[in-house]
Amino acid sequence: MSFDPTSPDLRRRRFRPIPVRLLVPNMITLLAICAGLTAIRLSTEGRMELAVGAIVFAAFLDGIDGRIARMIKGQSKFGAELDSLADFVNFGVAPGLMLYFWQLHELRDGGWIAAMMYAISGGLRLARFNASIDDPSKPPFAANFFTGVPAPLGAITVLLPVYLAFLDLPKPPALITAFYTLLIAFLMVSRLPVFSGKTTRMRVSPELVLPVFAAVVFFVALIVVYPWHILSAVSILYMLSLPFGWRLYRQQAARHAATLASAAAAAAAQSSASPAPTFAPAGAPTAEQEQRPPERLH
Repeated sequence: MSFDPTSPDLRRRRFRPIPVRLLVPNMITLLAICAGLTAIRLSTEGRMELAVGAIVFAAFLDGIDGRIARMIKGQSKFGAELDSLADFVNFGVAPGLMLYFWQLHELRDGGWIAAMMYAISGGLRLARFNASIDDPSKPPFAANFFTGVPAPLGAITVLLPVYLAFLDLPKPPALITAFYTLLIAFLMVSRLPVFSGKTTRMRVSPELVLPVFAAVVFFVALIVVYPWHILSAVSILYMLSLPFGWRLYRQQAARHAATLASAAAAAAAQSSASPAPTFAPAGAPTAEQEQRPPERLH
């Protein structure tokens, strides 16, 4: 059979229309990449306030693109790969370069090493996350925890020295900023369990809907009016909450281990309580046959 590139069947298979619901999450992800790249440019021009705003905007877009994709059933393998690439650019490369252009360049090669280690740690963190998504050995409760600080929160937290400088506080020495950058990089690639709350179902009672809306609007207004105060407080509180997440993970792991041990003990007790089957040799009379009276001979 000859190959005809002008066949209408071939064109139909090659250029199938793509639903719009698959494009919307990818467009949001591309917009987040644009925000991350713009943050790098703004930091080279010395406009750090706008650069930090671009990173926060990218983190906001990263938080809603997956939810929108699940809501409109627009998940795709292409979208998942694009999201990982966006996270590496926005929360790995961009914050590291921003810190380098802001202060770490004063340490010359040492500052570049700190910025580069942070960016590499972000890439390794994302690669490990993608590789462990379908891990069958994970216990059920582990789905509620991240392994290491997630990349978006790592990017928000690593810029804490910048927030404090915008609050007219004394600028920390470049060496301290470098050590802090390496600390966040270590937390991202570590095995520290971080509470995520992804599987926690939160419901709001009808009488609390309006207060919740008011609280969200109030929080957004605080971020707009006092952005550096809110970002500094969020970063510090998040760092302080990490030990509590580790403790909660240990408690749930111990509870899960106790449940497995009790289930194994119950199974062992049930197997030992059931009578073992007896096997009589061929031709031997059974117990019922032994109790019968002997038959008369005619």
